[in-house]
Amino acid sequence: MFATDSATTRRRIEDLRHQLLELRRQVRELRKTVPEEVIGREYVFAGPRGIRITLADLFGDRDELIIIHNMGRACRYCTLWADGLNGLVPHLAGRASLVLVSPDPPEIQQAFAASRGWQFDLWSTGAEFLVDMKMADEKGSPWPGISAFVRRPDGTIVRTAFDYFGPGDDYCAVWHIWDMFPSGAGGWEPREG
Repeated sequence: MFATDSATTRRRIEDLRHQLLELRRQVRELRKTVPEEVIGREYVFAGPRGIRITLADLFGDRDELIIIHNMGRACRYCTLWADGLNGLVPHLAGRASLVLVSPDPPEIQQAFAASRGWQFDLWSTGAEFLVDMKMADEKGSPWPGISAFVRRPDGTIVRTAFDYFGPGDDYCAVWHIWDMFPSGAGGWEPREG
């Protein structure tokens, strides 16, 4: 009886996994139909040693830009996502410019990133950018997530998509690994930095 129930359950799991893949494909297609957000103003970001850089500058010599929106050093969940994405930096940076922004001052960002071994370019941002990008509440309290930007040949910058980070999302494998245990995450939280 166990073998039959187990085989049936495994087939059901596989069926559901295929449905998830199909739903993700549908999300990708639907995302293409959402109008791009034209970025009609210039934002300035702070870096180490008093460096200031604009959103347009973040592209460097690329026409695609990925911004990881991080709540800062105090958020252990944001640290977990950044730790996981850090391993993808060489792969992502092979195609697009990649930066991590947070409201932390540049010197705190740099020290924390060094302690974690992060390879991201780091920039400090104010609440205005975060609110405008829907990555903060109206008071400027940041939310974690990711945005994709494209620079058009005429220099116009558009945001083509964004998403939020949170337990169980597609951007952090830890939650899916915990799902393999009967207790799931079982109240687990990321360790402090």
